Amino acid sequence: MKKSLQQSAKDTIEQESKAILQLKDFINESFDAAVNCINISGGRVVVTGIGKSAIIAQKIVATLNSTGSPAIFMHAADAIHGDLGMILKNDVVLVLSKSGDSDEIKMLVPLIKNFGNVVIAIVGNINSYLSKNADIVLNTTISEEACPNNLAPTTSTTAQMVMGDALAIALMELKGFNGNDFAKFHPGGNLGKRLYLKVDDIYKLNEKPFVHQDASFKNVIFEITKGRLGATVVLDTSNKIKGIITDGDIRRLLEKTDDIKSLTASDIVIANPKTIFNDAFAVDALEKMNAFNINQLIVVNNNQQYLGIIHLHDLIREGII
Repeated sequence: MKKSLQQSAKDTIEQESKAILQLKDFINESFDAAVNCINISGGRVVVTGIGKSAIIAQKIVATLNSTGSPAIFMHAADAIHGDLGMILKNDVVLVLSKSGDSDEIKMLVPLIKNFGNVVIAIVGNINSYLSKNADIVLNTTISEEACPNNLAPTTSTTAQMVMGDALAIALMELKGFNGNDFAKFHPGGNLGKRLYLKVDDIYKLNEKPFVHQDASFKNVIFEITKGRLGATVVLDTSNKIKGIITDGDIRRLLEKTDDIKSLTASDIVIANPKTIFNDAFAVDALEKMNAFNINQLIVVNNNQQYLGIIHLHDLIREGII
């Protein structure tokens, strides 16, 4: 009886998961040697492979580049037809292969060794030509592919990719590559914005609503409406922040009283409003809004001077959420 599609998917995931966990047993002194070799090389990581391994090699290149380790991809077949010229003196060459015995790999490795470059192998057969001729070997042996015929590269390529990720992250941590560094390489998209966008970059696009403490109820309403931020800041006679009045405060007030003609901003203001420094990251503003369940924050400088308001909608617009 044929297994269900769902069961097939579960079996594949389970089999590949086991193979990934088995990689932990292959992390040894060779892994340390590979990471340290790349770190002190002063060059790039040239990642190469053939077939499906070439595709995984490209992914590893992308991961290394984005985490602070310069890397380029070189197809093993193209390398022996001229692309070897891209390898520079201090580059480390990372060779991916399941079998380690393909014709292209057997031709390529001696050529790289003749250049004097270090060869690191990510290989699924420790008795292969590649394993015996590489300077450093990272073992990604698997028991079988997830393919029912044990033919299509599935588990083996997953193991290669995970080993590549382990290399990249270890290098990242060794170099002290942090969030600010990451932002430099990822300036575009929402991820980049979360890492570099600051409150200063956002609040200046908004109005700067404020009234003084003796402003009438009517003027408070006008200022909230004009600013379109759902609030206005209340300043004292020295232009220091006395508090904030939000449209929610107005609604709650009207539920309690009809006598509003004589009210001033001082009668309505909510003291000790939540503020954020203008040089804080936008993502910090989001966290503060979430923590206090509010929609806006008063932006201040180091002297606690009122600069403006940042609203939840600003963060949504910028893709921070």
